[in-house]
Amino acid sequence: MATRFVTTGLLVSTLSASLLPLYATADSADLLPDMGTTAGGTLTIDQELQMGDYYVRQLRGSAPLITDPLLDQYVNQLGNRLVAHAYSVRFPFHFFIVNNDELNAFAFFGGNVVLHSAIFRFTDNESELASVLSHEISHVTQRHLARAMEDQKSKSPLTWVGVLGSILLAMASPEAGMAGLTGTIAGTQQGMISFTRANEEEADRIGLQVLQRSGFDPEAMPNFLQKLADQSRYASKPPEMLLTHPLPDSRLSDARNRANQMPRIVVQSSEDFYFAKVRILGMYGTEDHPLTDDYLKQLSDGNIRQQSAAQYGRAVQFYKAKSFNQARNILEPMLKKDPGNAWYLDLLTDIDIDQKHVPQAIARLEKADAATSKDAVLQLNIANAYIEGGELAKASRLLYRYTYAHPDDVNGWDLLTKSVAEQGLRAQELAARAESMALVGRLDQSISMLSSASAQSKLGSLDQARYDARIDQLRQLQKRFQLYEKG
Repeated sequence: MATRFVTTGLLVSTLSASLLPLYATADSADLLPDMGTTAGGTLTIDQELQMGDYYVRQLRGSAPLITDPLLDQYVNQLGNRLVAHAYSVRFPFHFFIVNNDELNAFAFFGGNVVLHSAIFRFTDNESELASVLSHEISHVTQRHLARAMEDQKSKSPLTWVGVLGSILLAMASPEAGMAGLTGTIAGTQQGMISFTRANEEEADRIGLQVLQRSGFDPEAMPNFLQKLADQSRYASKPPEMLLTHPLPDSRLSDARNRANQMPRIVVQSSEDFYFAKVRILGMYGTEDHPLTDDYLKQLSDGNIRQQSAAQYGRAVQFYKAKSFNQARNILEPMLKKDPGNAWYLDLLTDIDIDQKHVPQAIARLEKADAATSKDAVLQLNIANAYIEGGELAKASRLLYRYTYAHPDDVNGWDLLTKSVAEQGLRAQELAARAESMALVGRLDQSISMLSSASAQSKLGSLDQARYDARIDQLRQLQKRFQLYEKG
């Protein structure tokens, strides 16, 4: 599928109003969840999941999330490989990539981890990327944010609501958002900042163990931290990551000492790591940090995995330049050697669609799909090709199955919306579009669309009953989310 983002156009002022409620009343602490005393426990798991659900919807609706199926699949497979070797995992994890050229990563409630795309540019191997993820996973499993929120409840009850809101605002408007974030943190007591530094050291320690148990090189964590420290020392502007992840000398030396005590292992980065890095740079890179010929030459001089990524990178460059035949000439021989490679299939499908060779794309994708276990990337590509080729009924059948299996994938709902709309199925179009709206936090619009879909359905039909039941579900969700929307 062609590259795309979730861009729903939430205004910064709207986000600020909904996520940064600055209550002036004395009883504002009562608006936050009751998490008990320090001795009684922290935020409950159910409360944490609820907050995570709310904030991830806001993130989808305001941040330039990269919704590229290939990259989404890669980072979630890598992240969940690490989660499988972590302790105290209380809920499923979800990993997101934001198109942001500032170095940063963060985790928040409910097992949600966000990477800035710049992290791929800054990591030299997969173990370094995994070290960032294992650190963020450890923040979640150790419940650092929940504990900090409890600690601040009696001191500054709205601080952490503001911090989370500012983080999301930073995704939509980095300068304004980071100013809000650092301003919020700066206004708190020194004890909170010290606690944050302790959290960082604990996340390093636990993250190193997760990294090593998952089969990655533990030396990658101190190596990555050293690069951050060097960037801070020699650059005119320190990495944004150091504003949210303090890096005193003691933290770096402690990580180095702990890694040195672990068995040394030689780890080869996966082919997918190099392909993901090339795709990030080639499809989403900036003028300051594009996919360069020098980097592709460096890959060409490396091992067989790097050489394949270099060829793929050249095909990406040709595709972006609309030199489709040159890109095809690179990809087709590679696909013959590796017919199930989703990276090749995805890009070649985009080329076929641009060159109006849709039947060729469909035949290739169906053949590849028959040899796999319903790979999500292939399913989306097939559905897209069906739509482009006018096989709308096939597309709809596939997408109804896909959205049932992947209800949180905006790509699936957007394609389903397009498919049923082109068939003139207005009620089904409204219902599919409503799910996309719900995923980005626009519950009012979602309910309105479902109400219209219900009104256009046959009275007493199964479709009408399903739409009405979904409206009830979303209204219940609205009630649970009211806490975070007041202000």
